[in-house]
Amino acid sequence: MNVFTFTGNLGRDAEVRHTSSGTTVCNFSVAVKSGYGDREKTSWIRCNLWGKRAESGLPQYLTKGQQVAVSGELTVSEYEAQDGTKRTNVEVRVNDVSLIGGSGAAATQQPQSQQGDSDSYGDFYGDNEAF
Repeated sequence: MNVFTFTGNLGRDAEVRHTSSGTTVCNFSVAVKSGYGDREKTSWIRCNLWGKRAESGLPQYLTKGQQVAVSGELTVSEYEAQDGTKRTNVEVRVNDVSLIGGSGAAATQQPQSQQGDSDSYGDFYGDNEAF
């Protein structure tokens, strides 16, 4: 199984949307730093939280600057940008997200972890539509 775990800060507030079939998805991006000094680099990871977990109260706490720990299934794809350059998209289908610090009072008011239950695995493996 493909499991990728990382920590970082949200670059903007999470967005909750619905697919044409009615499945809920919460999208957010996390800035992940690696290296240090002159070699420090920031990578952006797009995250998707599907189904019942996206419908929970958690998305309201996923705000810009919030520090999170995320674990999920990693996918990497390449695409051609409008200017003709090749770009890489790094995306994670979230299994678990925890608020670990950062953005003010929200971190202390919300339970620390949102994990899927056995009922949400159908949403996890099915209905992954693009918008």
